[in-house]
Amino acid sequence: MDHVAVLALFDRDMREDARPDGPGARVERVDKVVRQVGAEHGWNGVIWSDLDASGADAAIAGQVRYFAELGREFEWKLYGHDKPENLGQRLRDAGFVAQPEETLMIAELGDLALDARPPAGVRLLPVTDRAGVDLVADVHEQAFGTDSSRMRHQLLAQLTGDEDNVVAVVALAGDEPVSAARMEMVPGARFAGLWGGGTVESWRGRGIYRALVAHRARVAADRGYRYVQVDASSQSRPVLARLGFQPLTTTTPYVRG
Repeated sequence: MDHVAVLALFDRDMREDARPDGPGARVERVDKVVRQVGAEHGWNGVIWSDLDASGADAAIAGQVRYFAELGREFEWKLYGHDKPENLGQRLRDAGFVAQPEETLMIAELGDLALDARPPAGVRLLPVTDRAGVDLVADVHEQAFGTDSSRMRHQLLAQLTGDEDNVVAVVALAGDEPVSAARMEMVPGARFAGLWGGGTVESWRGRGIYRALVAHRARVAADRGYRYVQVDASSQSRPVLARLGFQPLTTTTPYVRG
């Protein structure tokens, strides 16, 4: 993989030319910034920027004012190669709080090992309705120890909207949900995004996460996507590397209330 070329393609497809991530959301382009204003319970934030040292602080202040007028908390999604090089410090100086850093990992679907299957006694159930969304949300809360209300509302809106741009799946051991994940697909883009993969603690280390990655990658390949990308935590990065994903840069959410 040509890391420089693929990262430039990712920036163009998924950031500079970003599309709304669900019904009711909108993407706006102003002052060398691309931002999303989410629907109720949706994600709000800066997706891409093309700033330099002379204009960065003014651009940050403009986004703070804009979202404050809307009464929305928002996130500035900063990538390790974004300019200026001290953009993270500038965001902290403006009152943003950095969340844990993750690694942007990308794989070309033709290079991935897609034969991973769930362990014996575990089956994968496609999520298509509110009951399935509830299972995904329950797993999310157990796996990550965080509130899943926003994800629950957004996933349900995506699944019941007019566009078929999201795939969600839950792993069941008998009738017990033990792992879950979703994939978002942008029409016209070459990248499908893998999100929310998590397994409850007592079921980790059995290959379920790997199987969920392979399952979603097979769907992406069938739908004509060339790449899949993940914002990988330190726990998932080794598994993804063994499957064929490569690290291209880091990504850090900066949150402003």
